[in-house]
Amino acid sequence: MNDLMEKLKKLLPTGNSPVLLLSIATGFIVAFLIAGFEILTDDLLLSEISSRPLWQIAIAPGIGLLLAVSIIHFFGKNSGAGTSDEFVRAFHERKPRLPLRDLPIKLLAGAATIGLGGSLGLEGPSIYAGATTGITLSERFKNWLRREDIQVLLTAGAAAGVAAVFKAPATGVLFALEAPYRDDVNRRALLPSLFAAATSYVTYINLVGTKPVVPFLNDPEYRIGIDLKSVQVGSDQSMAWFDASKLADLFTGVETGDLFGALLLGVLAGLGGRSMAWLVRWSKSQSRKTSFIPRVAFGGILLAALAISADAAFGSPLTIGPGIEAMEWVVSPENGLGLIALLFGLRISATLVTLAAGGVGGLFIPLAAQGVILGQFTGQLIGSDRPGLYPTLGLAAFLGAGYRAPISAVMFVAESTAGTFVVPALIAAAVSQLVAGKSSVAEHQHSVRLGHLERRFTLPVTSALTTDVLTVPPDASVSEFVYSHILGRRELSVPVVDKEKYLGIISLSDVSNIDRDDWDKTKVVDLIQTELPAAMPSWSLRDAIAAMESTHTDILAVTDPAGSFIGVLRADDILKLDEILEETGA
Repeated sequence: MNDLMEKLKKLLPTGNSPVLLLSIATGFIVAFLIAGFEILTDDLLLSEISSRPLWQIAIAPGIGLLLAVSIIHFFGKNSGAGTSDEFVRAFHERKPRLPLRDLPIKLLAGAATIGLGGSLGLEGPSIYAGATTGITLSERFKNWLRREDIQVLLTAGAAAGVAAVFKAPATGVLFALEAPYRDDVNRRALLPSLFAAATSYVTYINLVGTKPVVPFLNDPEYRIGIDLKSVQVGSDQSMAWFDASKLADLFTGVETGDLFGALLLGVLAGLGGRSMAWLVRWSKSQSRKTSFIPRVAFGGILLAALAISADAAFGSPLTIGPGIEAMEWVVSPENGLGLIALLFGLRISATLVTLAAGGVGGLFIPLAAQGVILGQFTGQLIGSDRPGLYPTLGLAAFLGAGYRAPISAVMFVAESTAGTFVVPALIAAAVSQLVAGKSSVAEHQHSVRLGHLERRFTLPVTSALTTDVLTVPPDASVSEFVYSHILGRRELSVPVVDKEKYLGIISLSDVSNIDRDDWDKTKVVDLIQTELPAAMPSWSLRDAIAAMESTHTDILAVTDPAGSFIGVLRADDILKLDEILEETGA
Protein backbone atom coordinates (compact mmCIF):
# COMPACT_ATOMS: atom_id res chain seq x y z
CA MET A 1 0.00 0.00 0.00
CA ASN A 2 2.82 2.38 0.86
CA ASP A 3 4.49 1.64 -2.47
CA LEU A 4 1.25 2.49 -4.27
CA MET A 5 0.93 5.80 -2.43
CA GLU A 6 4.52 6.69 -3.27
CA LYS A 7 3.87 6.00 -6.98
CA LEU A 8 0.74 8.15 -6.91
CA LYS A 9 2.67 11.00 -5.29
CA LYS A 10 5.18 10.90 -8.14
CA LEU A 11 2.34 11.42 -10.61
CA LEU A 12 1.22 14.57 -8.85
CA PRO A 13 2.56 17.74 -10.49
CA THR A 14 3.69 19.33 -7.22
CA GLY A 15 2.56 16.93 -4.53
CA ASN A 16 -0.30 19.32 -3.68
CA SER A 17 -3.87 18.12 -3.24
CA PRO A 18 -5.30 21.52 -4.38
CA VAL A 19 -4.44 20.57 -7.95
CA LEU A 20 -6.59 17.45 -7.74
CA LEU A 21 -9.44 19.29 -6.06
CA LEU A 22 -9.38 21.99 -8.73
CA SER A 23 -9.24 19.27 -11.42
CA ILE A 24 -12.45 17.76 -10.06
CA ALA A 25 -14.07 21.22 -9.97
CA THR A 26 -12.91 21.82 -13.53
CA GLY A 27 -14.48 18.58 -14.75
CA PHE A 28 -17.78 19.42 -13.03
CA ILE A 29 -18.00 22.93 -14.50
CA VAL A 30 -16.93 21.80 -17.97
CA ALA A 31 -19.65 19.13 -18.06
CA PHE A 32 -22.36 21.77 -17.58
CA LEU A 33 -20.82 24.12 -20.13
CA ILE A 34 -20.54 21.44 -22.81
CA ALA A 35 -23.98 20.01 -22.07
CA GLY A 36 -25.50 23.41 -22.78
CA PHE A 37 -23.32 23.85 -25.85
CA GLU A 38 -24.28 20.44 -27.28
CA ILE A 39 -28.01 20.90 -26.60
CA LEU A 40 -27.97 24.26 -28.39
CA THR A 41 -25.79 23.09 -31.27
CA ASP A 42 -26.90 19.53 -31.93
CA ASP A 43 -30.34 19.06 -30.41
CA LEU A 44 -31.81 22.44 -31.30
CA LEU A 45 -30.01 23.96 -34.30
CA LEU A 46 -28.60 21.02 -36.29
CA SER A 47 -31.64 18.80 -35.76
CA GLU A 48 -33.95 21.60 -36.87
CA ILE A 49 -31.86 22.40 -39.92
CA SER A 50 -31.69 18.73 -40.94
CA SER A 51 -35.49 18.54 -41.13
CA ARG A 52 -35.82 21.54 -43.44
CA PRO A 53 -36.21 21.51 -47.26
CA LEU A 54 -33.01 21.05 -49.25
CA TRP A 55 -32.68 24.68 -50.32
CA GLN A 56 -32.77 25.80 -46.68
CA ILE A 57 -30.27 23.12 -45.69
CA ALA A 58 -27.96 24.28 -48.50
CA ILE A 59 -27.90 27.95 -47.47
CA ALA A 60 -27.74 27.28 -43.71
CA PRO A 61 -23.93 26.73 -43.53
CA GLY A 62 -23.33 30.08 -45.23
CA ILE A 63 -25.59 31.81 -42.72
CA GLY A 64 -23.79 29.99 -39.92
CA LEU A 65 -20.41 31.17 -41.22
CA LEU A 66 -21.67 34.75 -41.45
CA LEU A 67 -22.90 34.63 -37.87
CA ALA A 68 -19.74 32.94 -36.57
CA VAL A 69 -17.32 35.31 -38.28
CA SER A 70 -19.43 38.32 -37.23
CA ILE A 71 -19.45 37.18 -33.60
CA ILE A 72 -15.67 36.73 -33.61
CA HIS A 73 -15.07 39.99 -35.48
CA PHE A 74 -17.37 42.33 -33.57
CA PHE A 75 -17.58 40.81 -30.10
CA GLY A 76 -14.40 38.77 -29.81
CA LYS A 77 -12.03 41.62 -30.70
CA ASN A 78 -10.67 39.46 -33.56
CA SER A 79 -9.57 36.74 -31.14
CA GLY A 80 -9.53 34.31 -34.08
CA ALA A 81 -11.42 31.13 -34.90
CA GLY A 82 -8.96 28.79 -33.16
CA THR A 83 -10.25 26.49 -30.43
CA SER A 84 -8.28 23.28 -29.84
CA ASP A 85 -5.28 25.03 -31.45
CA GLU A 86 -5.54 27.69 -28.77
CA PHE A 87 -5.21 25.02 -26.08
CA VAL A 88 -1.98 23.72 -27.66
CA ARG A 89 -0.63 27.26 -28.12
CA ALA A 90 -1.36 28.22 -24.52
CA PHE A 91 0.15 24.96 -23.27
CA HIS A 92 3.57 25.89 -24.71
CA GLU A 93 3.55 29.47 -23.42
CA ARG A 94 5.57 30.35 -20.35
CA LYS A 95 2.51 32.06 -18.87
CA PRO A 96 -0.56 30.39 -20.43
CA ARG A 97 -3.51 32.70 -20.95
CA LEU A 98 -7.02 32.09 -22.31
CA PRO A 99 -9.25 35.05 -21.34
CA LEU A 100 -12.58 34.01 -19.82
CA ARG A 101 -14.35 36.78 -21.75
CA ASP A 102 -13.56 34.96 -25.01
CA LEU A 103 -15.22 31.70 -23.92
CA PRO A 104 -18.88 32.64 -24.60
CA ILE A 105 -17.77 34.19 -27.90
CA LYS A 106 -16.08 30.98 -29.07
CA LEU A 107 -18.99 28.81 -27.91
CA LEU A 108 -21.57 30.96 -29.70
CA ALA A 109 -19.45 31.08 -32.86
CA GLY A 110 -19.01 27.30 -32.69
CA ALA A 111 -22.75 26.78 -32.22
CA ALA A 112 -23.45 28.99 -35.25
CA THR A 113 -20.89 27.18 -37.42
CA ILE A 114 -21.72 23.58 -36.50
CA GLY A 115 -25.39 24.01 -35.61
CA LEU A 116 -26.16 25.47 -39.03
CA GLY A 117 -24.33 22.73 -40.90
CA GLY A 118 -20.63 23.61 -40.98
CA SER A 119 -18.43 20.53 -41.42
CA LEU A 120 -16.52 20.80 -38.14
CA GLY A 121 -16.77 19.00 -34.79
CA LEU A 122 -18.06 19.94 -31.34
CA GLU A 123 -14.82 18.92 -29.64
CA GLY A 124 -12.96 22.10 -30.70
CA PRO A 125 -15.10 24.51 -28.63
CA SER A 126 -15.36 21.82 -25.92
CA ILE A 127 -11.56 21.63 -25.58
CA TYR A 128 -11.38 25.41 -25.54
CA ALA A 129 -14.06 25.55 -22.81
CA GLY A 130 -12.20 23.00 -20.72
CA ALA A 131 -8.80 24.66 -21.10
CA THR A 132 -10.23 28.11 -20.33
CA THR A 133 -11.99 26.78 -17.24
CA GLY A 134 -8.78 25.16 -16.01
CA ILE A 135 -6.76 28.35 -16.46
CA THR A 136 -9.45 30.52 -14.88
CA LEU A 137 -9.63 28.35 -11.77
CA SER A 138 -5.84 28.31 -11.49
CA GLU A 139 -5.83 32.12 -11.60
CA ARG A 140 -8.56 32.36 -8.95
CA PHE A 141 -6.63 30.06 -6.60
CA LYS A 142 -3.09 31.02 -7.59
CA ASN A 143 -2.02 31.41 -3.96
CA TRP A 144 -2.50 27.67 -3.56
CA LEU A 145 -0.59 26.72 -6.65
CA ARG A 146 2.83 26.85 -8.20
CA ARG A 147 3.55 28.29 -11.60
CA GLU A 148 3.69 24.90 -13.34
CA ASP A 149 0.28 23.91 -11.95
CA ILE A 150 -1.41 26.29 -14.40
CA GLN A 151 -0.27 24.13 -17.31
CA VAL A 152 -1.48 21.01 -15.50
CA LEU A 153 -4.98 22.42 -14.94
CA LEU A 154 -5.05 23.64 -18.55
CA THR A 155 -4.45 20.06 -19.68
CA ALA A 156 -6.96 18.64 -17.20
CA GLY A 157 -9.60 21.02 -18.52
CA ALA A 158 -8.96 19.93 -22.11
CA ALA A 159 -9.24 16.28 -21.01
CA ALA A 160 -12.57 17.05 -19.35
CA GLY A 161 -13.82 18.69 -22.55
CA VAL A 162 -12.99 15.70 -24.76
CA ALA A 163 -14.24 13.17 -22.19
CA ALA A 164 -17.63 14.88 -22.01
CA VAL A 165 -18.31 15.59 -25.67
CA PHE A 166 -17.30 12.08 -26.79
CA LYS A 167 -18.58 10.31 -23.65
CA ALA A 168 -15.16 8.64 -23.53
CA PRO A 169 -13.14 9.54 -20.40
CA ALA A 170 -10.00 7.56 -21.24
CA THR A 171 -9.91 9.08 -24.73
CA GLY A 172 -10.18 12.53 -23.17
CA VAL A 173 -7.21 11.92 -20.89
CA LEU A 174 -4.98 10.51 -23.62
CA PHE A 175 -5.90 13.16 -26.18
CA ALA A 176 -5.09 15.98 -23.78
CA LEU A 177 -1.74 14.37 -22.93
CA GLU A 178 -0.83 13.67 -26.58
CA ALA A 179 -2.13 16.79 -28.35
CA PRO A 180 0.65 19.25 -27.33
CA TYR A 181 3.41 17.04 -28.82
CA ARG A 182 3.89 15.04 -32.01
CA ASP A 183 6.29 12.50 -30.50
CA ASP A 184 5.77 12.79 -26.76
CA VAL A 185 3.18 13.07 -23.99
CA ASN A 186 2.65 15.36 -21.01
CA ARG A 187 2.81 12.71 -18.30
CA ARG A 188 2.88 15.25 -15.44
CA ALA A 189 -0.80 16.04 -15.99
CA LEU A 190 -1.93 12.40 -15.96
CA LEU A 191 -3.53 12.18 -12.51
CA PRO A 192 -5.30 15.60 -12.59
CA SER A 193 -6.56 14.77 -16.10
CA LEU A 194 -7.95 11.45 -14.88
CA PHE A 195 -9.87 13.20 -12.10
CA ALA A 196 -11.15 15.95 -14.39
CA ALA A 197 -12.17 13.55 -17.17
CA ALA A 198 -13.94 11.15 -14.83
CA THR A 199 -15.85 13.95 -13.11
CA SER A 200 -16.80 15.55 -16.42
CA TYR A 201 -17.93 12.24 -17.94
CA VAL A 202 -20.11 11.17 -15.01
CA THR A 203 -21.71 14.61 -14.73
CA TYR A 204 -22.22 14.91 -18.48
CA ILE A 205 -23.95 11.57 -19.06
CA ASN A 206 -26.32 12.36 -16.20
CA LEU A 207 -27.20 15.61 -17.94
CA VAL A 208 -27.53 14.49 -21.57
CA GLY A 209 -27.58 10.69 -21.51
CA THR A 210 -25.28 8.03 -22.96
CA LYS A 211 -26.17 8.20 -26.67
CA PRO A 212 -22.95 7.24 -28.53
CA VAL A 213 -21.17 9.82 -30.68
CA VAL A 214 -20.56 7.30 -33.50
CA PRO A 215 -23.67 5.06 -33.39
CA PHE A 216 -22.48 2.30 -35.74
CA LEU A 217 -19.55 1.47 -33.45
CA ASN A 218 -22.00 0.33 -30.78
CA ASP A 219 -24.05 -1.82 -33.14
CA PRO A 220 -23.06 -5.48 -32.53
CA GLU A 221 -23.65 -6.28 -36.21
CA TYR A 222 -20.93 -3.85 -37.28
CA ARG A 223 -18.77 -4.04 -34.18
CA ILE A 224 -18.08 -7.73 -34.15
CA GLY A 225 -19.02 -9.18 -37.49
CA ILE A 226 -19.83 -12.69 -36.11
CA ASP A 227 -23.00 -14.43 -35.02
CA LEU A 228 -23.29 -13.67 -31.33
CA LYS A 229 -25.79 -16.48 -30.91
CA SER A 230 -23.01 -18.99 -31.54
CA VAL A 231 -21.32 -17.86 -28.34
CA GLN A 232 -23.34 -19.61 -25.63
CA VAL A 233 -23.02 -19.69 -21.88
CA GLY A 234 -24.33 -22.70 -19.93
CA SER A 235 -26.89 -22.40 -17.19
CA ASP A 236 -24.33 -23.62 -14.67
CA GLN A 237 -22.49 -20.46 -13.63
CA SER A 238 -19.45 -22.50 -12.66
CA MET A 239 -18.73 -23.41 -16.26
CA ALA A 240 -19.31 -22.07 -19.78
CA TRP A 241 -19.06 -23.71 -23.17
CA PHE A 242 -18.32 -21.88 -26.38
CA ASP A 243 -16.48 -21.97 -29.67
CA ALA A 244 -12.92 -20.88 -28.83
CA SER A 245 -12.21 -19.41 -32.27
CA LYS A 246 -15.39 -17.33 -32.06
CA LEU A 247 -14.41 -16.12 -28.61
CA ALA A 248 -11.03 -15.03 -29.97
CA ASP A 249 -12.82 -13.01 -32.62
CA LEU A 250 -15.12 -11.54 -30.01
CA PHE A 251 -12.28 -10.17 -27.93
CA THR A 252 -9.71 -9.25 -30.55
CA GLY A 253 -11.64 -8.98 -33.80
CA VAL A 254 -8.53 -10.05 -35.67
CA GLU A 255 -7.91 -12.76 -38.22
CA THR A 256 -4.73 -13.46 -40.17
CA GLY A 257 -6.11 -11.87 -43.32
CA ASP A 258 -7.02 -8.72 -41.39
CA LEU A 259 -3.36 -7.96 -40.65
CA PHE A 260 -2.60 -7.30 -44.33
CA GLY A 261 -5.70 -5.14 -44.57
CA ALA A 262 -4.65 -3.19 -41.46
CA LEU A 263 -1.19 -2.57 -42.96
CA LEU A 264 -2.68 -1.40 -46.26
CA LEU A 265 -5.18 0.85 -44.53
CA GLY A 266 -2.44 2.26 -42.32
CA VAL A 267 -0.46 3.31 -45.39
CA LEU A 268 -3.50 4.87 -47.06
CA ALA A 269 -4.56 6.64 -43.86
CA GLY A 270 -1.03 7.94 -43.31
CA LEU A 271 -0.95 9.42 -46.81
CA GLY A 272 -4.45 10.80 -46.34
CA GLY A 273 -3.66 12.27 -42.94
CA ARG A 274 -0.50 13.84 -44.29
CA SER A 275 -2.40 15.45 -47.15
CA MET A 276 -5.21 16.51 -44.84
CA ALA A 277 -2.76 18.19 -42.47
CA TRP A 278 -1.28 20.25 -45.31
CA LEU A 279 -4.73 21.19 -46.62
CA VAL A 280 -5.95 22.17 -43.15
CA ARG A 281 -2.95 24.44 -42.59
CA TRP A 282 -3.49 25.99 -46.02
CA SER A 283 -7.19 26.57 -45.30
CA LYS A 284 -6.44 28.22 -41.96
CA SER A 285 -3.90 30.51 -43.61
CA GLN A 286 -6.51 31.54 -46.21
CA SER A 287 -8.96 32.46 -43.45
CA ARG A 288 -6.38 34.90 -42.10
CA LYS A 289 -5.46 36.39 -45.48
CA THR A 290 -8.85 36.88 -47.11
CA SER A 291 -11.10 39.72 -46.00
CA PHE A 292 -14.35 39.18 -44.12
CA ILE A 293 -17.07 39.46 -46.80
CA PRO A 294 -15.44 37.63 -49.75
CA ARG A 295 -14.43 34.56 -47.73
CA VAL A 296 -17.84 34.18 -46.07
CA ALA A 297 -19.76 34.71 -49.31
CA PHE A 298 -17.56 32.37 -51.32
CA GLY A 299 -17.55 29.80 -48.54
CA GLY A 300 -21.34 29.87 -48.24
CA ILE A 301 -21.78 29.38 -51.99
CA LEU A 302 -19.35 26.45 -52.06
CA LEU A 303 -20.97 24.74 -49.06
CA ALA A 304 -24.40 25.12 -50.65
CA ALA A 305 -23.11 23.58 -53.89
CA LEU A 306 -21.51 20.71 -51.98
CA ALA A 307 -24.74 20.02 -50.04
CA ILE A 308 -26.84 19.96 -53.21
CA SER A 309 -24.30 17.71 -54.95
CA ALA A 310 -24.29 15.32 -52.00
CA ASP A 311 -28.07 15.18 -51.95
CA ALA A 312 -28.14 14.37 -55.65
CA ALA A 313 -25.55 11.61 -55.28
CA PHE A 314 -26.56 10.04 -51.96
CA GLY A 315 -30.14 11.10 -51.44
CA SER A 316 -29.11 13.17 -48.43
CA PRO A 317 -26.89 16.28 -47.94
CA LEU A 318 -24.12 14.32 -46.22
CA THR A 319 -21.67 17.25 -46.31
CA ILE A 320 -23.72 19.02 -43.65
CA GLY A 321 -22.57 18.82 -40.04
CA PRO A 322 -19.58 17.07 -38.41
CA GLY A 323 -20.02 13.83 -40.36
CA ILE A 324 -22.08 11.48 -38.17
CA GLU A 325 -24.70 10.94 -40.89
CA ALA A 326 -21.96 10.34 -43.44
CA MET A 327 -20.46 7.61 -41.25
CA GLU A 328 -23.84 5.93 -40.80
CA TRP A 329 -24.47 6.01 -44.57
CA VAL A 330 -21.09 4.70 -45.68
CA VAL A 331 -21.02 1.52 -43.56
CA SER A 332 -23.89 0.04 -45.60
CA PRO A 333 -22.44 -2.71 -47.85
CA GLU A 334 -24.75 -1.73 -50.73
CA ASN A 335 -22.74 1.41 -51.52
CA GLY A 336 -20.39 1.21 -54.50
CA LEU A 337 -16.72 2.20 -54.50
CA GLY A 338 -17.39 5.18 -56.74
CA LEU A 339 -19.94 6.70 -54.38
CA ILE A 340 -17.71 6.06 -51.36
CA ALA A 341 -14.78 7.81 -53.06
CA LEU A 342 -17.05 10.71 -54.03
CA LEU A 343 -18.23 11.08 -50.44
CA PHE A 344 -14.61 11.11 -49.24
CA GLY A 345 -13.80 14.02 -51.56
CA LEU A 346 -16.98 15.98 -50.82
CA ARG A 347 -16.54 15.66 -47.05
CA ILE A 348 -12.93 16.85 -47.17
CA SER A 349 -13.96 19.77 -49.37
CA ALA A 350 -16.74 20.78 -46.97
CA THR A 351 -14.40 20.73 -43.97
CA LEU A 352 -11.68 22.73 -45.75
CA VAL A 353 -14.16 25.32 -47.04
CA THR A 354 -15.62 25.74 -43.55
CA LEU A 355 -12.14 26.33 -42.13
CA ALA A 356 -11.07 28.69 -44.91
CA ALA A 357 -14.22 30.76 -44.45
CA GLY A 358 -13.47 31.25 -40.75
CA GLY A 359 -15.77 28.66 -39.17
CA VAL A 360 -15.30 27.72 -35.51
CA GLY A 361 -15.10 24.04 -34.55
CA GLY A 362 -12.89 21.00 -34.19
CA LEU A 363 -11.43 18.39 -36.50
CA PHE A 364 -11.69 15.24 -34.39
CA ILE A 365 -15.04 14.01 -35.77
CA PRO A 366 -14.37 15.25 -39.35
CA LEU A 367 -11.09 13.29 -39.32
CA ALA A 368 -12.87 10.28 -37.83
CA ALA A 369 -15.50 10.50 -40.58
CA GLN A 370 -12.81 10.57 -43.27
CA GLY A 371 -11.21 7.53 -41.67
CA VAL A 372 -14.50 5.60 -41.62
CA ILE A 373 -15.10 6.41 -45.29
CA LEU A 374 -11.55 5.43 -46.26
CA GLY A 375 -11.81 2.25 -44.20
CA GLN A 376 -15.07 1.19 -45.85
CA PHE A 377 -13.56 1.87 -49.28
CA THR A 378 -10.52 -0.26 -48.44
CA GLY A 379 -12.62 -3.07 -47.00
CA GLN A 380 -14.80 -3.29 -50.08
CA LEU A 381 -11.77 -2.97 -52.35
CA ILE A 382 -10.13 -6.09 -50.88
CA GLY A 383 -13.43 -7.93 -50.55
CA SER A 384 -13.68 -8.10 -46.74
CA ASP A 385 -16.78 -9.76 -45.29
CA ARG A 386 -16.20 -8.30 -41.80
CA PRO A 387 -18.81 -5.53 -41.39
CA GLY A 388 -17.53 -2.65 -39.29
CA LEU A 389 -13.90 -3.83 -39.15
CA TYR A 390 -12.32 -1.62 -41.79
CA PRO A 391 -14.39 1.50 -41.02
CA THR A 392 -13.25 1.15 -37.41
CA LEU A 393 -9.61 0.66 -38.38
CA GLY A 394 -9.82 3.62 -40.74
CA LEU A 395 -11.18 5.80 -37.95
CA ALA A 396 -8.25 4.97 -35.67
CA ALA A 397 -5.59 5.28 -38.40
CA PHE A 398 -6.81 8.48 -40.07
CA LEU A 399 -7.62 10.26 -36.82
CA GLY A 400 -4.29 9.26 -35.27
CA ALA A 401 -2.34 10.38 -38.35
CA GLY A 402 -4.15 13.71 -38.66
CA TYR A 403 -3.76 14.75 -35.02
CA ARG A 404 -0.54 12.81 -34.31
CA ALA A 405 -2.42 11.19 -31.42
CA PRO A 406 -2.43 7.44 -32.14
CA ILE A 407 -2.97 6.26 -28.55
CA SER A 408 -6.09 8.37 -28.01
CA ALA A 409 -7.41 7.34 -31.45
CA VAL A 410 -7.09 3.65 -30.60
CA MET A 411 -8.53 4.26 -27.13
CA PHE A 412 -11.56 5.94 -28.71
CA VAL A 413 -12.09 2.77 -30.75
CA ALA A 414 -11.61 0.59 -27.66
CA GLU A 415 -14.09 2.61 -25.58
CA SER A 416 -16.64 2.74 -28.38
CA THR A 417 -16.47 -0.96 -29.29
CA ALA A 418 -15.94 -2.61 -25.89
CA GLY A 419 -12.43 -3.63 -26.88
CA THR A 420 -13.24 -5.20 -30.24
CA PHE A 421 -10.77 -4.65 -33.12
CA VAL A 422 -8.12 -3.12 -30.84
CA VAL A 423 -5.25 -5.27 -32.15
CA PRO A 424 -5.69 -4.44 -35.87
CA ALA A 425 -6.48 -0.84 -34.89
CA LEU A 426 -3.10 -0.62 -33.16
CA ILE A 427 -1.37 -1.95 -36.29
CA ALA A 428 -3.21 0.44 -38.61
CA ALA A 429 -2.55 3.43 -36.32
CA ALA A 430 1.15 2.59 -35.95
CA VAL A 431 1.68 2.27 -39.71
CA SER A 432 -0.23 5.50 -40.38
CA GLN A 433 2.07 7.34 -37.95
CA LEU A 434 5.16 6.17 -39.84
CA VAL A 435 3.72 7.21 -43.19
CA ALA A 436 2.32 10.54 -41.98
CA GLY A 437 5.74 11.70 -40.74
CA LYS A 438 5.79 14.98 -38.82
CA SER A 439 2.63 16.43 -40.36
CA SER A 440 -0.29 17.40 -38.10
CA VAL A 441 -3.51 19.38 -38.36
CA ALA A 442 -2.59 21.10 -35.05
CA GLU A 443 -0.64 24.29 -35.73
CA HIS A 444 1.20 24.69 -32.44
CA GLN A 445 2.32 21.14 -31.68
CA HIS A 446 5.94 20.69 -30.58
CA SER A 447 7.91 17.58 -31.36
CA VAL A 448 8.95 16.58 -27.83
CA ARG A 449 9.15 18.03 -24.35
CA LEU A 450 12.25 20.17 -23.89
CA GLY A 451 14.41 20.20 -20.80
CA HIS A 452 15.30 23.33 -18.83
CA LEU A 453 18.35 24.33 -20.90
CA GLU A 454 16.87 23.10 -24.18
CA ARG A 455 13.97 25.55 -23.77
CA ARG A 456 16.51 28.38 -23.59
CA PHE A 457 18.14 27.21 -26.82
CA THR A 458 14.96 27.99 -28.76
CA LEU A 459 15.31 31.70 -27.94
CA PRO A 460 16.66 34.02 -30.67
CA VAL A 461 20.29 35.16 -30.58
CA THR A 462 19.04 38.69 -29.97
CA SER A 463 18.08 37.64 -26.42
CA ALA A 464 21.80 37.40 -25.50
CA LEU A 465 23.20 39.86 -28.08
CA THR A 466 25.58 42.64 -27.05
CA THR A 467 25.40 45.66 -29.36
CA ASP A 468 27.52 48.11 -27.35
CA VAL A 469 30.79 46.74 -28.69
CA LEU A 470 34.13 48.51 -29.25
CA THR A 471 35.43 47.13 -32.52
CA VAL A 472 38.85 47.25 -34.20
CA PRO A 473 39.39 48.97 -37.58
CA PRO A 474 41.31 46.85 -40.12
CA ASP A 475 44.15 49.37 -40.41
CA ALA A 476 44.87 49.36 -36.65
CA SER A 477 48.21 47.96 -35.58
CA VAL A 478 48.63 44.86 -33.45
CA SER A 479 50.14 47.12 -30.78
CA GLU A 480 46.95 49.23 -30.66
CA PHE A 481 44.84 46.08 -30.43
CA VAL A 482 46.89 44.65 -27.54
CA TYR A 483 47.07 47.82 -25.45
CA SER A 484 43.51 49.10 -26.09
CA HIS A 485 41.56 45.85 -25.97
CA ILE A 486 43.54 43.02 -24.39
CA LEU A 487 45.25 45.00 -21.64
CA GLY A 488 42.89 47.95 -21.42
CA ARG A 489 39.47 46.18 -21.62
CA ARG A 490 40.43 42.54 -20.89
CA GLU A 491 38.89 41.41 -24.18
CA LEU A 492 40.53 38.35 -25.72
CA SER A 493 38.58 38.40 -29.00
CA VAL A 494 37.33 41.51 -30.82
CA PRO A 495 35.42 41.93 -34.11
CA VAL A 496 37.15 43.77 -36.94
CA VAL A 497 34.81 46.22 -38.68
CA ASP A 498 35.51 48.55 -41.61
CA LYS A 499 32.93 51.32 -41.17
CA GLU A 500 29.83 49.10 -40.93
CA LYS A 501 31.19 46.07 -42.83
CA TYR A 502 32.14 43.09 -40.68
CA LEU A 503 35.47 41.53 -41.76
CA GLY A 504 36.33 38.94 -39.09
CA ILE A 505 37.58 38.32 -35.55
CA ILE A 506 41.02 38.94 -34.08
CA SER A 507 42.07 37.18 -30.86
CA LEU A 508 45.03 37.14 -28.49
CA SER A 509 46.08 33.75 -29.92
CA ASP A 510 46.46 35.38 -33.35
CA VAL A 511 49.19 37.72 -32.15
CA SER A 512 51.06 35.23 -29.97
CA ASN A 513 53.37 34.24 -32.84
CA ILE A 514 54.20 37.84 -33.79
CA ASP A 515 57.47 39.25 -32.41
CA ARG A 516 57.03 42.16 -30.06
CA ASP A 517 59.19 44.32 -32.34
CA ASP A 518 56.73 43.76 -35.23
CA TRP A 519 53.57 44.81 -33.39
CA ASP A 520 53.73 48.43 -34.55
CA LYS A 521 54.13 47.59 -38.25
CA THR A 522 51.74 44.61 -38.43
CA LYS A 523 48.13 45.47 -39.24
CA VAL A 524 45.12 43.76 -37.72
CA VAL A 525 43.71 43.03 -41.19
CA ASP A 526 46.67 40.70 -41.81
CA LEU A 527 45.78 38.48 -38.83
CA ILE A 528 42.00 38.36 -38.63
CA GLN A 529 40.12 35.05 -38.67
CA THR A 530 37.77 35.15 -41.64
CA GLU A 531 36.69 31.50 -41.43
CA LEU A 532 34.51 32.02 -38.35
CA PRO A 533 30.80 32.12 -39.24
CA ALA A 534 28.71 35.23 -38.60
CA ALA A 535 25.37 34.65 -36.90
CA MET A 536 22.14 36.11 -38.28
CA PRO A 537 19.46 37.78 -36.13
CA SER A 538 17.03 35.03 -37.19
CA TRP A 539 19.23 32.33 -35.62
CA SER A 540 18.26 30.63 -32.39
CA LEU A 541 20.69 30.20 -29.51
CA ARG A 542 20.84 26.53 -30.47
CA ASP A 543 22.13 27.51 -33.94
CA ALA A 544 24.72 29.81 -32.43
CA ILE A 545 25.96 27.24 -29.90
CA ALA A 546 26.28 24.64 -32.64
CA ALA A 547 28.35 27.09 -34.70
CA MET A 548 30.57 27.86 -31.70
CA GLU A 549 31.19 24.18 -31.04
CA SER A 550 32.01 23.38 -34.66
CA THR A 551 34.56 26.22 -34.89
CA HIS A 552 35.92 25.93 -31.32
CA THR A 553 35.19 29.55 -30.40
CA ASP A 554 33.24 31.24 -27.62
CA ILE A 555 32.31 34.39 -29.57
CA LEU A 556 30.34 35.04 -32.74
CA ALA A 557 29.72 38.26 -34.58
CA VAL A 558 26.09 38.96 -35.54
CA THR A 559 25.44 40.65 -38.88
CA ASP A 560 22.48 41.51 -41.08
CA PRO A 561 22.03 39.78 -44.47
CA ALA A 562 24.13 42.52 -46.13
CA GLY A 563 27.09 41.82 -43.83
CA SER A 564 26.74 44.94 -41.70
CA PHE A 565 27.92 44.47 -38.12
CA ILE A 566 25.20 44.40 -35.40
CA GLY A 567 26.91 43.04 -32.29
CA VAL A 568 28.50 39.99 -30.71
CA LEU A 569 27.23 36.86 -28.99
CA ARG A 570 29.42 35.36 -26.26
CA ALA A 571 29.05 31.98 -24.60
CA ASP A 572 29.30 33.65 -21.19
CA ASP A 573 26.32 35.89 -22.02
CA ILE A 574 24.21 32.84 -22.91
CA LEU A 575 24.97 31.33 -19.49
CA LYS A 576 24.17 34.62 -17.75
CA LEU A 577 20.88 34.83 -19.69
CA ASP A 578 19.82 31.44 -18.32
CA GLU A 579 20.53 32.61 -14.76
CA ILE A 580 18.58 35.84 -15.27
CA LEU A 581 15.55 34.10 -16.81
CA GLU A 582 15.46 31.51 -14.06
CA GLU A 583 15.61 34.13 -11.31
CA THR A 584 12.94 36.34 -12.88
CA GLY A 585 10.70 33.48 -14.01
CA ALA A 586 10.67 34.88 -17.53
